[in-house]
Amino acid sequence: MMICKPIITRLILLISAFLSLPFLAFSQNDLIANIPSRNTISLNGRWQYIVDPYETGFYDYRFKERKEADAEAYWSSDVQVNKMDRKEHGYIDKYTLNVPSDWNSQNDRLYYYEGTVWYKKSFDYKKSTTSNRLFIYFGAANYRTDVYLNGKKLGMHKGGFTPFNLEIADSVLKEKGNYLVVKVDNKRYADEIPTLNTDWWNYGGITRDVKLVELPASAIIDYFIQLSPASTNGEIEGWVKLNNAVPNEKATIEIPELKVKHTFNVNNNLAEVKLTLPQFQCWLPENPKCYKVIIKTNSDRVEEKIGFRTVKVAGKSILVNGKPVFLRGISIHGEIPQGKRRAQSQSDALQLLTWAKELGCNMVRLAHYPHDEKMTRLADSLGLFVWSEIPVYWTIDFSSAAVLGKAQAQLNEMITRDHNRASIIIWSVGNETPVSDIRTIFMKTLLQTAKKTDPSRLVSAALEVDYHSAENLRSVDDPLGEYVDVVSFNEYLGWYGGTPESCRDARWSTRYNKPLFISETGAEALGGYHGDAGTLWTEEFQERFYKEQVAMLKRMPDNYVGASPWILADFRSPRRNNPTYQEGWNNKGLIDQQGRKKKAFYILKNYYNQIQTKN
Repeated sequence: MMICKPIITRLILLISAFLSLPFLAFSQNDLIANIPSRNTISLNGRWQYIVDPYETGFYDYRFKERKEADAEAYWSSDVQVNKMDRKEHGYIDKYTLNVPSDWNSQNDRLYYYEGTVWYKKSFDYKKSTTSNRLFIYFGAANYRTDVYLNGKKLGMHKGGFTPFNLEIADSVLKEKGNYLVVKVDNKRYADEIPTLNTDWWNYGGITRDVKLVELPASAIIDYFIQLSPASTNGEIEGWVKLNNAVPNEKATIEIPELKVKHTFNVNNNLAEVKLTLPQFQCWLPENPKCYKVIIKTNSDRVEEKIGFRTVKVAGKSILVNGKPVFLRGISIHGEIPQGKRRAQSQSDALQLLTWAKELGCNMVRLAHYPHDEKMTRLADSLGLFVWSEIPVYWTIDFSSAAVLGKAQAQLNEMITRDHNRASIIIWSVGNETPVSDIRTIFMKTLLQTAKKTDPSRLVSAALEVDYHSAENLRSVDDPLGEYVDVVSFNEYLGWYGGTPESCRDARWSTRYNKPLFISETGAEALGGYHGDAGTLWTEEFQERFYKEQVAMLKRMPDNYVGASPWILADFRSPRRNNPTYQEGWNNKGLIDQQGRKKKAFYILKNYYNQIQTKN
């Protein structure tokens, strides 16, 4: 049966309206911003665990979710109260895991494991005052997390790379011997974000910091203190968000170094902030100046370092503080190759970003998910532009409003955590998504969500192009280009199509009058494997590939604004199964599995040094 195009169009419009429904939240509380500035107690360290592939601790033998009071549930006490008390679970020190960390790298039997692991931690805690509120905060846990304290469920969160916090009621908390149990499940599903099919390791576990956070009854939950996108003279347009604000509450913004101090009225838990900075230094990679900003109310106070800069697109250029910039970038996975594990510490972040600086970068693409907050805060102080991305990757279910809701929730959590980071200039809503009408509606909705949530930054997505074409002229004409600020595309000319010499006649263009950015390009090489430049997998072949790419990049059109080649360091991927040259590694890194720089590293470094010297 043939359906006429007008009917299809109306259906698409109806679906678009449906998909524009507000995003779904999975944690029960508003995300608390700037955790490092809060009154916190770390719960990091050794946690006891139970591996539960059949989810016995969550479902009974009829596969029904266990009731809260079920003694056989793994969130219930494992202490035997008498000789006849049958306990079929238990937490002991023989089985412990480090938190934060993934479980795959800590125990060989969990290397490929996808399923449920129960974590248990005991702690004592007495609040400073009875009126204060207590929360438990997770930097991230992959993927679904169910949290229980003393037999009571606090809540659930979905998303493996974004933070969440849950309130602990006074009726649940004990001063001594609190019994915290966390169910973490990293199974992949077709209707989740990301979906079943990715090109990175599915690390499971509590992979980022866990903290108890104590707040006053009326607290500062979040704030946005940034230059207005249209600022020409230091105009700040922002807000301070409270919970349980008292009548006639006021919020004060203070920047001591600039002798700025302004007070604003709070209405419906929100204070609108408008002020003009006196003479100040803009944040730039060459001068990553950040100012101490203090936000105060009658009962709460937070502070952090914030840099001030503007970013916008003007025609074919990206302007930072009103001047064009060229992005000398590199893509990065949140992984430490020498340890075959998730990046988790300040020293891990320093290793990755120091490598990027050694390469001559002024920009990093943090792919394909929000990285640890330590990365974005360190990028602020080191002077690196950041592209931050949610894991809308390849072929997710673009027809599902529920999946859209999950993507929007992760997008909101990413932006909320980092919207005061000067380093972040681009929010990305996905990578290499196949073109279709329903996909474009889905992705457009995410772009609009990002712009509405944070109008001060640019939005983009990494698009695909046809690098198999025999034609020399290659046009980036994905319909999503109409809605992004920067037209970004991944190209592997000479690796997945043609030979490196195919670059010599290649000409790139886009039908959109916007900046053009190469978000990925690269070729694999096994570190330490040498041969002639015509042999795949050798460092010499990768070096040849980059020489041809660099020559092509020097001929790009005038709207070309930079690149972030794939990738800084080799990383683990179950898709990569050549038994000689891969063995579960994607070896497109410029730095190998042992942390050694490959020959291609120096080709890209030289290109970036030439650009830096020229500019």
